[in-house]
Amino acid sequence: MKAEITFEDFLKLDIRTGTIIEVHDFPKARKPAYQIKIDFGALGIRKTSAQITDLYTKEDLLNRQVTAIINFKPRQIANFMSECLILGVYNTEGNVILLKTSKKTNNGEQLR
Repeated sequence: MKAEITFEDFLKLDIRTGTIIEVHDFPKARKPAYQIKIDFGALGIRKTSAQITDLYTKEDLLNRQVTAIINFKPRQIANFMSECLILGVYNTEGNVILLKTSKKTNNGEQLR
């Protein structure tokens, strides 16, 4: 378990729902990954890379709603600038399983 944080620390994270609108292979990544564009409604479209190729095809991901942290500073990954972080958990085989809401929400809705 990681160190405890305060509720105020948690509130610093901006976690939103968005819909994946583009998925491309990312051959320059060190580990197999996709380059993904996500529509966050009024907040715009953000790019990210995700190492989720073991359990998800590009077709599986297209139009899927995901949750993501959108207020990390952009991060350079190979020749690509990642602007958000899709949330998921590792299964026992070390593959990422994406988190999602139990019902569809509007793009850009904030986790509360």
